Amino acid sequence: MRKPRDFDAELKALENKARELKTRKVQQLGELVIATGADQLSTDELAGALVAITETKDTAKREAWAKRGVMFFESRPRRAAPASQRNLRGAPAQPGGTQSPAGGTGSQ
Repeated sequence: MRKPRDFDAELKALENKARELKTRKVQQLGELVIATGADQLSTDELAGALVAITETKDTAKREAWAKRGVMFFESRPRRAAPASQRNLRGAPAQPGGTQSPAGGTGSQ
């Protein structure tokens, strides 16, 4: 006879995992903002630049930003980083492009 599934426990475990993933994503985003120097911008400037990049449909600009992001990460010195910093590029890209918000200037 099979043991009945504990759906409540499974749901709670999934909710905990989702919370951990969101926390890690927020932490990595903050680390990315700091690593790129964007923490020197005002909140309004940073938000405006991010809105502009997400609204940009020009694939040439998005590709240029993506290349600049790759160059940024490749130019960083190789060092042992804490686990939270090892995957700064691990966040999924926006649909329709492979850009990193860190690679752009925010201008259109």
